[in-house]
Parts: sequence; C-alpha cells; structure tokens
Amino acid sequence: MDHDRVYQLLTSSVVPRPIAWVSTRSAGGVDNLAPYSFFTIASVDPPVVQFTSVGRKDTLTNIEETGEFVVNLTSEPLLDQVNGSSAAFGPSVSEFDAMSVVSAPSVRVQPLRAKAAPMSFECVLERVISVGDSHLVLGRVVFMTANSSLLDEDGLPATKALAPLSRFGRTEWGVTPLTRQVARPVVPE
Repeated sequence: MDHDRVYQLLTSSVVPRPIAWVSTRSAGGVDNLAPYSFFTIASVDPPVVQFTSVGRKDTLTNIEETGEFVVNLTSEPLLDQVNGSSAAFGPSVSEFDAMSVVSAPSVRVQPLRAKAAPMSFECVLERVISVGDSHLVLGRVVFMTANSSLLDEDGLPATKALAPLSRFGRTEWGVTPLTRQVARPVVPE
C-alpha cells in the first residue's frame, strides 16, 4: 500500500485520539500553534507527555531550536480554531494571530499558551526520537495550568466540563464523549 493509504487506515482505526494543541516559539520569536492527534502520556515520574509529528513541521523545528513547548488541551468550543490551525501556514505566520486565538503568557517556558484551553502543560524537551517518517517528541512537564471552573470537588478535571476533542478518521472529530463509571477490579483473596 502507498503511504497515504496506510496513514488513512491507521488514523481511521486507532480512534479516538486526543488532541495536543502544541504551542511553540521560533528562535526568531514567531509564535506557532498546531494540533497533533498522536498524543498521550509517556511517564508520570517524572511527568512526561508525548506527541508525534508525522514529517518535519514548524513545531518540531521550533522545539529543537528552543527546547520548550506547551501542550494545550482542546475542548469542543475550540473546534474551529483547532482545526483551522492545522492549515499549512508558513513559518513566519503565527497561528495565534491567523486564527484569532487569545494567548496568555506561560509561567516557566517562553511559548505562549492558549488562554481558552481547559488545561495547559508547559514542557521542556526531554528528547526527540525519529521513527521512519515521524518524530516522537517527549516533553517533561514543568508547570500545569487548569481552568478552575472545570475542576470537580476532588480537584481533578471533570470530563464533561473539559468537553475534550478527539480525532477519528477522515474529517471526523469526536466531541464530549459519553462516559461510564466502572470500578477497577480487585483480585479476590
């Protein structure tokens, strides 16, 4: 199969995929914002998140040049801006400006964060691992920002309030999922 067909089959089968809306700043000071649907947690101690860049994009170049980035979580109200920021803007264009995304300063890193993101993870580059035509980016989380209105009584984000976006295949997006509570099993004595 050709490359495009393999990509289509993989991204239509491995679903749903959460979205990392990654913000970076180039060495020249241009702010960049792009969504990545190959995203998850890599480690808890130390806290490390990961995303994959299929091919070499401005985000990857900026991270390699500066060693910093922010993973902004995405929510249903941000769908149009998140999707719009995936366009192939040139490296001199800020997606924050092009998509009218309100930014806020980060606390520990230089790249801006998306102010409306329900949560943002400020990261320093742990390492980049090249795999075939892709690049796995691992970032150590050095600061987390959460919209306090989304937190439950236990201090954790409420899934319904997060209204997380996810990607399916083709042009399909997932919106706030139906959830069920199922306790983890206990091994009988």
